[in-house]
Amino acid sequence: MNITDNFNSKKNLFIKKENIVVIILIIVLFSLDRTSKIQIINNFSERVYLINDFINFDLTWNTGIGFGLLSFDSSLIYNSITVFIGLVILFLIYLAITSANTEKLIFSTIIGGAIGNFYDRLVFSAVPDFIDLHYYNFHWFTFNVADIFITLGIMSFLMKGFFVKN
Repeated sequence: MNITDNFNSKKNLFIKKENIVVIILIIVLFSLDRTSKIQIINNFSERVYLINDFINFDLTWNTGIGFGLLSFDSSLIYNSITVFIGLVILFLIYLAITSANTEKLIFSTIIGGAIGNFYDRLVFSAVPDFIDLHYYNFHWFTFNVADIFITLGIMSFLMKGFFVKN
């Protein structure tokens, strides 16, 4: 096998029909996340909007990772975490392209959300979180639509690992 054959086989791996679905799903999930964040950023001021007895919309800017963990004021730490997240996304893309169909969907869900939050880290130097779940005075972490996709993908991955035998 020469270099051209090797390149063509990798090229064919990427443009397989299943991988086109992966790309479309990632774009759709990223678009849903961007649309929700644009609406919140453009239309919400510093007030809290009460949706019902359990959900508020309250825009906060998260400089950490998921659910505000690892929030630091240091730009070196922030940039290091951002680079690490970018590398994880690239690895997940590789896994999505080379894995079986079920895993492709799971990894695509995680990637769609991760790219949404990664985009915000690059553009705003923080991620807008706005969904505030609460029960009376107990408030869960404020999160966004991308966090929902990431969480659903990770939960699906774990459930598949626990309940589906190869």
